[in-house]
Amino acid sequence: MLNVALMGYGVIGSGVAKVIEENKKLIASRLGEEIYLKYILEIKDMSSTPYADRVVTDLNIILNDPEVKVVVEVMGGIHPASDFTRSCLEAGKSVVTANKAVVADCGDELLALAREKGVRYLFEASVGGGIPIIRPLINDLASNEIEGICGILNGTTNYILTRMTNEGCTYEEVLKDAQKLGYAEANPAADVEGTDALRKIAILAALSYGKLIPMDMLKAKGITEVSLTDIAVAESFGCSVKLIGRAGKLDDGRIYATVSPEFVEDSCPMAHVNDVFNSILVRGNMLGDAMFYGKGAGKLPTAGAVVADVIDALETKYAAPARLFWEKADINDVLPADDVIGNVAKKFCHIFEDGEALKKAVEGKIDISFVSCSGDIHAVMCSEPVLEGSVKTYAVLS
Repeated sequence: MLNVALMGYGVIGSGVAKVIEENKKLIASRLGEEIYLKYILEIKDMSSTPYADRVVTDLNIILNDPEVKVVVEVMGGIHPASDFTRSCLEAGKSVVTANKAVVADCGDELLALAREKGVRYLFEASVGGGIPIIRPLINDLASNEIEGICGILNGTTNYILTRMTNEGCTYEEVLKDAQKLGYAEANPAADVEGTDALRKIAILAALSYGKLIPMDMLKAKGITEVSLTDIAVAESFGCSVKLIGRAGKLDDGRIYATVSPEFVEDSCPMAHVNDVFNSILVRGNMLGDAMFYGKGAGKLPTAGAVVADVIDALETKYAAPARLFWEKADINDVLPADDVIGNVAKKFCHIFEDGEALKKAVEGKIDISFVSCSGDIHAVMCSEPVLEGSVKTYAVLS
């Protein structure tokens, strides 16, 4: 019997327990032994669950039990989750998590501690929910230089933009529906302002380039200002509006990561990723482009990715691969956030409410095409950023 402990019994935690129970025979066939959920660290009442006799409120019970080899952290938030994770690693226990906030904030420190203690810190479910992306990056694409990553990394915002596009509903109308359906939280700021996606792209950048960019060096622009006019302009150019996370490395060695709404051309597969689905496009110098697609959230898809990491940790409990080791990026490693789009985008769409400002702004530019939409609203697509006039700018992903 292989004993594991669970910290947190919310949506994902209950999903982890369900996957372990319902797939116990399959898991045992992979490992040669069954996994047993020995402890659940939780303060809420669990008397109505099948696990009431396994609930503990003192972390030390888990830390001092030598039979527990792997601890699953699905508490959410940075504290106390990061502190409990450190304690478990210090005690020589591998930790598996779906907590993107902790990984993006202090993943470099926790990976170093896991290496020091000869255990694992695994977080496949922290990006893309049930979509396998982290393990492919560190294993299957280990022979490739990653030239860039971009993707739709937040299902809530993708659902909102899909409804706005297909049904002509306003942002405010769709957000209310998303909250009723459980896709958006009562306070949706982390999703709609781009913070959730920014944490995920920071993790993907660290996996690709070995340096974790501090969150205070990054910027996200969410979807709160996306209007139906913007969507109409995008359609007139043969594009869709999507919230895109981007990461890459410049020729001078600096790395970048950013999140913002972009116009995605219909020829790009991500233009057709709708509703709560996520998609991540990885460009390797040997492979070329590969796209990972699926449900980016949800109880069982995410829990399944967590349990896959538990199996990995139990199979290779003393391995700490060198390629899963990050340094904290410093200011010289990172392209300043304000410079990212201008340096990495090949095309821009600029939307003006003032036709005269448009003419002034694009004077002398080349390779441009115009469209007029909604009366006085004008737009221009060109290969350079426009800095003058009353303008809303979108990068264009092709």
